[in-house]
Amino acid sequence: MYQIGEREKKFMAMAIELSQRGMRNGDGGPFGSIVVKGDEVVGEGWNQVLTHNDPTAHAEVVAIRNACRNLGTFQLDDCEIYTSCEPCPMCLGAIYWARPQRVFFANTKEEAAAIHFDDSFIYTEIELPHGQKKIPFIAFPHEAAREVFREWDRKENKKLY
Repeated sequence: MYQIGEREKKFMAMAIELSQRGMRNGDGGPFGSIVVKGDEVVGEGWNQVLTHNDPTAHAEVVAIRNACRNLGTFQLDDCEIYTSCEPCPMCLGAIYWARPQRVFFANTKEEAAAIHFDDSFIYTEIELPHGQKKIPFIAFPHEAAREVFREWDRKENKKLY
């Protein structure tokens, strides 16, 4: 089990402060996040869904984008993420793509659901066959799309991630 110390408490307090500031400014819901490399904050974010009219502007996504821009990389494998709440499915996906060492979260997804940020609908939808989802997903195979994939597969100077 990971031992929470003063360093972690300091960084979590920063993420929580961002959540409060963004909420009070009317930027979006009460969520904040920072990305830490060593002992330095390299990225920060808070929910900005309302500010930008962007449903993807969640705290973790904003913080990951900010950190990657600041570090000049698309991987955060030597970083940690501190977030004021357990990540939603979208943020969870972004976190796995960014590949940090670990994630610390304060509030749980159940606590978020209690204040009307309930992700259970999305978790349920993910498991359904495409035709049964509330937003139908319709397969539309296309030869041109397959050709782009074949071209990528043959590409010699591609960078995998």
